[in-house]
Amino acid sequence: MAETLCDSGAVKLKAGANVATLTGSQYTQLINQAEADIMASTRIDWVNLYSSLDAENKLILEAACSDKAGIYAISYDMSGYTSRAEAITMLNVLWASFTDALRVLKEDNSKTYLGGS
Repeated sequence: MAETLCDSGAVKLKAGANVATLTGSQYTQLINQAEADIMASTRIDWVNLYSSLDAENKLILEAACSDKAGIYAISYDMSGYTSRAEAITMLNVLWASFTDALRVLKEDNSKTYLGGS
């Protein structure tokens, strides 16, 4: 599957400089899983709607997807971080950001505004 809601560069940026080195196909897999999670949670197929969204609205989806894929990337191998506490802090920050974006995407008025319903 292709990466739609975000790209590997956004995931690497969110996961930080100490994230484990992953291949392009591994990043694609993490991104696809994050996209599926977002669509299942909101019950909207954002991947198919993506091309019809405004650029600003796509940023909300990019943020959610890169946050979730970043969580997966950090969880894959935490050994590159200066401490386990650093990795856990990164995970907590991304989780908070992901849940905030997901909450917005689930709201009925947001769904209508974004074009998801």
